[in-house]
Amino acid sequence: MDNDKIKQMLLDIQETGLEFSVVQSGKESKRVNGLYKPDTREIVLHNKNFSTDNELVYTAVHEYTHHLINEEQIHENGGREPPHEARCHTKYFWAKFAALLEIAEQKGYYRIDISASPELEALTKEIREKYIGPNGQLMIEFGKALIKAQTLCEDAHIRYEDYIDRVLQLPRNTAASVKKVSVLPDDAASMGFDNMKLVAATKKPDERAKIQDAIKSGKSPSSVIAMMKQKGKETDPKTKLEKERERLTKTINELTQRLEYVEESLASM
Repeated sequence: MDNDKIKQMLLDIQETGLEFSVVQSGKESKRVNGLYKPDTREIVLHNKNFSTDNELVYTAVHEYTHHLINEEQIHENGGREPPHEARCHTKYFWAKFAALLEIAEQKGYYRIDISASPELEALTKEIREKYIGPNGQLMIEFGKALIKAQTLCEDAHIRYEDYIDRVLQLPRNTAASVKKVSVLPDDAASMGFDNMKLVAATKKPDERAKIQDAIKSGKSPSSVIAMMKQKGKETDPKTKLEKERERLTKTINELTQRLEYVEESLASM
């Protein structure tokens, strides 16, 4: 693919109002497959790293994701160039990248076909059936055991937190996550523990079902997390303002108390 075709492909995946260019370096790089230069809006692809167009498309979409996010940040910054942070591969980045890859697949520009390698296809089946699913089921049983242990601790007048900290030597966040997934049905185990945590973190059954369906349909964890965050933002303006008022009131009270303490300390000096 030449540079113009790559650019047209990217624009077909998602339009942008911010001009950019695509350059194939004609080189091989051991460090990166490509990069995006926000100052010049340039996508550089080290095309000697790729043996197929499919590999090149993956990297091109990756770098184009940086460009689109840069465009979003410019709009949010009132048209001014935003500061370019070192940490650019955020959860939002991976969610947007996954969404663009899906579009690229739908339009026939990109594909991930593990059936092209029978050995990989067989190994993938083994990983799902031998590791991911059984691990998920183990975590469900583990969570039920922790719930029982908490009851027994209470009966024996033992602090459950101390039991978790110093007897089982488990991080409390881990123990809490394991307990949450224990309430999921056994068929959720096939998703694996980390995806089960995403489902268990949602309280409403209908939203839980949507998240579980998204995972089973092949959505990446980062895409699911983005979807959950978007759901959390879908709040009416009045509720949002009331919550902001609560946060501001709490902050003001804390600062007032701190100010009184500082003034008293200064007066006693």
